[in-house]
Amino acid sequence: MTRPLRFAMVTTFYPPYHFGGDAIYLQRLCHELADRGHQVEVIHNPDAYRVLTGHEPAGQSDRHPNITVHELTGRSPLLSILAMQQLGSPGIHADRLRELLGRDLDVIHYHNVSLAGGPRVLSYGTAPKLYTTHEYWLVCPTHVLFRFNREACTRRTCLACQLSYRRPVQLWRYGNLLAESCRQVAAFLTPSAFAAAKHQQHGFTFPMLHLPLPGAGTQRLESRARAAPPYFLYVGRLERLKGVHTLLPLFLRHPEAQLWIVGTGSEESRLRALAGSASNVHFLGWVGGDKLRALYRDALAVIVPSLCYEVLSLVPLEAFQQATPVLARDSGSLHELITVSGAGALYHSDDQLWEAMSRLLNDATLRDELGQRGYQAYLDQWTPEVHLSRYLSLVDRLTHHQPLAEIAPPVAAGPAPGPYPSPETRDDAGE
Repeated sequence: MTRPLRFAMVTTFYPPYHFGGDAIYLQRLCHELADRGHQVEVIHNPDAYRVLTGHEPAGQSDRHPNITVHELTGRSPLLSILAMQQLGSPGIHADRLRELLGRDLDVIHYHNVSLAGGPRVLSYGTAPKLYTTHEYWLVCPTHVLFRFNREACTRRTCLACQLSYRRPVQLWRYGNLLAESCRQVAAFLTPSAFAAAKHQQHGFTFPMLHLPLPGAGTQRLESRARAAPPYFLYVGRLERLKGVHTLLPLFLRHPEAQLWIVGTGSEESRLRALAGSASNVHFLGWVGGDKLRALYRDALAVIVPSLCYEVLSLVPLEAFQQATPVLARDSGSLHELITVSGAGALYHSDDQLWEAMSRLLNDATLRDELGQRGYQAYLDQWTPEVHLSRYLSLVDRLTHHQPLAEIAPPVAAGPAPGPYPSPETRDDAGE
């Protein structure tokens, strides 16, 4: 890369108007590019956040000198969003999007565009185009492949499922708009091999390249505190598809194990009711910054009980960054993360999860071994520097109109734990 490039990032959600992972990743990517002298323009729709939440966010917008943020707003936000959702076109924002994307750009990179122009926005502008599949919107009207908000989707009943989520029918999905728009994109970037396979399974035939997402950065490991009492940690949204409700019966049966829950969401009141007066389950609400990093660092392990097909969860990466093991349901891309890192255990049942938890409760050597595996895998595979090197290599080929070679997926660091290596295979066996 010999000169600074000009990027346009198109997305529905961007901090502070966001709900989680896709926007956090995009902000990190924008800052990494801007810190290296590239010019970044972000186009997003804060009205979507306002309509969905009914309030303004607590945070503040970007102030980086190399990042310009364009907001898509209108006098009738609800009507414009409904029109976009059902018709798949920018509607009142069409002229502005054409103008912003029709300028002298080097790369147009689409993210979550469901309410930032719909599929038709993929045809705007003439610069080379990329699209990151942060979720399953290209193949699923509800974005998450979580059928009837009860279970991972194994059988397509899209119309009934949309209605169960109380969402209007997306009329554009019954025509050729999506296919015609996707032909304008050079490559679709997928954060996990699992997500690529799931898109293909649902009939998506356009080129997909595996580009794993990064964690937050590289920081010097600090000493682990002796938490009293020792605890297991959940971090994430409190929604049904995240599976937090599946943990509570297990912890209620085992009061000797502590569960600390970080996050908020629509299921919070229900989860608190399920936990009742249990003294070993604690709801901490939203936590960020140094306090969250300390919670990761001092936990026995982070538990990721997702019932949905995670495209790629940032939570395990944040745990690995603090040398903390991860116990994850064997679902979606979580299998890849645990197998590649060798830094935890996969489970299918409560009994398997409790077996893994018990080992960590009683074996400090195992905790440290798994944590160090995760930290080393993070340094090798998931730092912003590693990600940006891969990303800019791809962009370089794209802007020079060269074939986009597949980005090599991460290589497993060791045997996939299931749930853990047996004692006789451990380095310290027999000591």
